[in-house]
Amino acid sequence: MKWILRIFLAALFLVIMAAAAAWYAFPRYAQTLLDRAFETENIRIKVYDSGLPNVSGISFGRLEVIFHTPPDSCTDRSASYTFVAHNGSLSWKRSQTDDPATHAQLIPNKLKLEVGLQADSLTITQHTGELFFREDTPSLYASLTINRKKGFTFEPLPESLRYSIEKGTLIVNKLRLDGISYKFNIDSKGNWLQKTAPLRVASLQSGNETVPLSDFSALFGLDKDPKNPCGLTFKECSVNLFDLRAETPRIDYDPIQQQTSFILDLKSMPLEKLPGFKNRKKEQPFATGQLSGSIPVELKDSILSIRDATIRASSNTQLLYYSAEKAPFLSIKAGKDNRPSDLFNNMNATFTLNGGNESASGVALESFSAGFFGGTLKSGPEVYNPIQKSRSYRFSLENVHLPEKMHLHGDFSASLLGTVNGTVPITFKAGTFSIDSARLSSKGKGFIVHAPPRKKKSAQEQIFGDPVPDATYAYNEPELIIFRDTKGKTTVDFTLKRLTRQTSGGTLELLSPKGTIALWHIRNNPSLVSLSGFSAGFMEGSVAIESVDYDIAKRNAETELILNDIPLQKLLDLQGMKKIYATGNIRGTIPVIMKEGVVAIPAGNLDAAQTGKIVYTTTEEERLEANESLRLTYEALSNFLYSELLSSISMSPDGQSLIRLQLKGVNPSFQEGRAIHINLNIRQNLLDLLRSLTIATNLEETISEKALEKTFINEN
Repeated sequence: MKWILRIFLAALFLVIMAAAAAWYAFPRYAQTLLDRAFETENIRIKVYDSGLPNVSGISFGRLEVIFHTPPDSCTDRSASYTFVAHNGSLSWKRSQTDDPATHAQLIPNKLKLEVGLQADSLTITQHTGELFFREDTPSLYASLTINRKKGFTFEPLPESLRYSIEKGTLIVNKLRLDGISYKFNIDSKGNWLQKTAPLRVASLQSGNETVPLSDFSALFGLDKDPKNPCGLTFKECSVNLFDLRAETPRIDYDPIQQQTSFILDLKSMPLEKLPGFKNRKKEQPFATGQLSGSIPVELKDSILSIRDATIRASSNTQLLYYSAEKAPFLSIKAGKDNRPSDLFNNMNATFTLNGGNESASGVALESFSAGFFGGTLKSGPEVYNPIQKSRSYRFSLENVHLPEKMHLHGDFSASLLGTVNGTVPITFKAGTFSIDSARLSSKGKGFIVHAPPRKKKSAQEQIFGDPVPDATYAYNEPELIIFRDTKGKTTVDFTLKRLTRQTSGGTLELLSPKGTIALWHIRNNPSLVSLSGFSAGFMEGSVAIESVDYDIAKRNAETELILNDIPLQKLLDLQGMKKIYATGNIRGTIPVIMKEGVVAIPAGNLDAAQTGKIVYTTTEEERLEANESLRLTYEALSNFLYSELLSSISMSPDGQSLIRLQLKGVNPSFQEGRAIHINLNIRQNLLDLLRSLTIATNLEETISEKALEKTFINEN
C-alpha cells in the first residue's frame, strides 16, 4: 500500500512554490534598496582579502553585504539578509552603448558601466534563520549610469540586474529545494519587477527525507495582478511524481494568508513505473495499466488538505504474480468489465507541513479516507520516529471487495466472493516497508479449481478415471495475521472455518484448519515456502504437521503427518471396504517425502488409541469357497474384540505399498473366546486404489485371498 500514500504527495509540489516565494519576492524591494544603495543604515558592505585593483576589476577573498528590507504595502514585516561571496572578483567595463563623445572627456559627465561579479560560491541568509540560499560558481551582472553633478560628485543610477541561477539550493525551515534554475532580469524600465520566466526545481527534501517529487517547473514572475496585488502566480505548473508527470494550469498563492487551492491532474500514469511495482524483467511485468484522476488541493497556513479526489484505473490495470515456470498464476485486476473504473473515490486527506516539532517529520499525514473496491480505506495520524527515521500508518479496511478482483491462471481458476475487513499497520523506512500484525478477515467463501493439462485418455483411464483428476478446493471465512520485515520476509498466520477438496472420487474435508506460512524468508531460495504449526479437524479426529519446507521450483518437500483420534471406520470407508464394520480410533505418524512432485512414504506407524471391535461380514458362498486358513480368519473377524491394533505403512514413489497389520484380541463366539493374534500383510498400489475409487459404485473392494499374502492365527 505504499504507492497509495505517495500519490497524495504529488500535492506537495506547492511547497516548492511556497518556499521559493520567500526568495523570489525579494525583487519587490529592489527599488527601495537601490534608492538607498549608499545609505549605511540599510546596506553595509565589507570586503576581505582584496587584491590590487586595476582598470578593469578587483579580486577579493570574501565580499559581505548586509541589507535590510523595509515593510512594503503587502506586509508590515521587515527582514535582514546577509549576502556573502567567496573567492571572487568584481569586474567592470564601459557599456558599448556609451556615448563615444564621453570617451574624449578627461572627466566625463556621464559614464555607462557593465559590472560583473563572479565567485566560487554565493550564500544569502535571512537573519531569523528561516531562509538560506546557496549557489556554486555564480555570475551576476549589472548595468548602471554614473552622472557627474559638480566637480567630483557622482550619482550612480542603476539600470538593470541579471542573475542566472543554474544549480541553486534553497532551505526554508525544514524544506530543502535543490537544483534551482531561474533567470532574474530586472531593470528600471520595468519598475524593477521580475517578468515571467521559467522556474525549475530538480528535487525537494522535507526534513532529512527526500520527497518523491522531482523536476518541478512553472512560469513565474512578479507582475502584479490588480485583483491580487500581493499574491504570487505560478502558471503551467508540472512535476514528476515517481518519473510521472502531474500538471495543473495555475496556482495563485497568497503569501500573507499563506493559502492557495488548485486541482492537480494526473494523466496516463503507468502503474509499472511506481516504486514497489517495478520489475527489471521486462518479460515479467509486475504491474500493467495506467492511473489517472484529479486531486483538489487546499493549503492554508501549514495544513494541506485533499478533498473529494478521484483516482481511476484503466481497464488493463492489474498486478501480476508469477510461478517458478515464469508464467502468471495470480492477478489482481483493478479495472472492471474491460472499462476504466474508480480505484479510489471520495478521497480525503490532511497533512501537516513543518509543524516546528523537531521530533516530527517535515510532512505528516493527519488523516486519510477513500472509497476503495466498493468499501472504504482509512488511516489515522502518522507516527514519526526521529531516531529510526521511519513513518508508521495504521490502515483500516471495511467491506473491501478485494477477493472479487483476484484471478488465478494456468492450471487454476477461481471464484472468490466476499468482502475484507481488518487493519494493516505499515512502517516505511529508507525505501522499504514492514507490516506488523496486519489482521484481515472475511465472512465470504471461495472456490479454486485445479485442472491439470489433459492428454487423450487411454482406455484404462476412461474406465478407471484420470491419474490426476480435477480438484475443487472450497474455503470459508478466512482470517489472516500478516507480518513482513524490511527485507521482505513474510509470515501469514491463517485460520479457516472449513477447507474441502473434492474430486470425482470423493470429498476430503478439513475443519478449522490453521497454521503459519512463511514466504521469501530464505534469501538464496525465494521459492521455498514453509508451513508450521498446522492442524485441522479430519475425519472426526485431527491431522497436524509440525513443519514442512516446500520448494515450489523443485517440488520437493519432507514432513510428517500426525494423526490423532481418527475413527477406524472412516479409514476403512476411504479404502472402499464396505463389508467391514469397526469401532475405535487410530493415532500415529506418517512420514511423507516428495521429490519432483512424486510422493513416497518410507515408514509410517499407526496404533489404536483404545480397544474396539471389528466385524467382517461374509456370505455363505464366500466361506464355502475359502480355504481353511482364510475361513478361520473370516470366523475370527466375525465379531473380533481387539485389545491391541498396530499397523505400519510404506509406499514407494510408484505407488506400490505394503501395509502390515497386527491384531490381538478375542472373539467370544470363536473357539470359546481364546486369545487370537492376527498378522495381515496387504500389498496394493495406493495410487491405483485412489483411481479405482472413481469407478462405478457396483465395483467393491473386499478383503480377498489375493489381497492376503499371509495370514496367521495364533492361539495362546
